[in-house]
Amino acid sequence: MNVEKVLISADEIAAKLEEMGKAITADYQNKDLLIVGVLKGAFIVMADLARQIELPVEFDFMAVSSYGAATQTSGVVRILKDLDQEIAGRHVLIVEDIIDSGLTLNYLLKSLRVRRPESLEVAALLVKEGIERTPLDVKYTGFTIGPDFVIGYGLDYAGKFRNLPYIGVMDQSSL
Repeated sequence: MNVEKVLISADEIAAKLEEMGKAITADYQNKDLLIVGVLKGAFIVMADLARQIELPVEFDFMAVSSYGAATQTSGVVRILKDLDQEIAGRHVLIVEDIIDSGLTLNYLLKSLRVRRPESLEVAALLVKEGIERTPLDVKYTGFTIGPDFVIGYGLDYAGKFRNLPYIGVMDQSSL
């Protein structure tokens, strides 16, 4: 298994997360912010983004699955781990590594809205374009990418490659 090419370098990611962190800091001044990471992929993005937010924040995590070991979403969403805290009346920011079809995130947003948060927004490092997607309002977007299957910086193939410090396009000829 090889990386065909580096799509987004570690330095480009760091600069974009700093920019996103500044915007989030400005938007959430004097607000009780809860950052929710969508496991497993978002944990690296969430950690680095949180260090760029100059506010006191709390963290929680959810785990959802719609991929299994495949490279395309199955369209069936399962919540594997729910939040540990109540979100009613809270400002909630969901952090995602990548938005692909949007089906998983759409399901997640619907399930969280019924819990009556004060606000519910999304920050995503990557948004894929060129694929049919559920329309979503993503307030903080890092990069828009094409339909290639990418790995690194939290993104995996069969559980591996999350630790790459960059986003790379996977050489699928070795699958």
